[in-house]
Amino acid sequence: MDALTILFIVSMVVFIIGSFYVLSGRSKKTDKKEPSENATSVSHQMQLQAYERLTLLVDRIALPNLISRLNQSDLSAKEMQLLLVQTIKQEFDYNITQQIYVSAAAWNAAKNLKEQTMLVINQFASTLPQEATSADLNKLLLEYLMNDKKANLHELVSEAISYEARKLL
Repeated sequence: MDALTILFIVSMVVFIIGSFYVLSGRSKKTDKKEPSENATSVSHQMQLQAYERLTLLVDRIALPNLISRLNQSDLSAKEMQLLLVQTIKQEFDYNITQQIYVSAAAWNAAKNLKEQTMLVINQFASTLPQEATSADLNKLLLEYLMNDKKANLHELVSEAISYEARKLL
């Protein structure tokens, strides 16, 4: 092989390696853009799903819904109180990871609803006589909700969460 052939082969190898390097660099830049755009989309979707789950949590721990879902006539008022409080805690614990994806204000609203609902249940249950039934407690709680419009805190929390979710759309 003469020097001209070797020079041609070396220059072709350098050209091929250079072309490969340039093309792989461009595809890496393209790959880097796609995950960040994709990651933003996925993150946005996860946030919306978290707001949906938080809305569902608020609905599930709202007193009227709890009472209708858990109503058992064979329980005492004390047993019903424990069942209501335990269910609220379970619902909240099941959704606790959603706080990662929602605003602190939305999470605090759901947490405060949980605390206020359990407080109301415990306060009303403590006013009943020892022999009271679950129906007595449920009736007392529902009358409270019907007579005091401020008692429907779950509606305010739902509206606040919906407002925040709409800001993402």
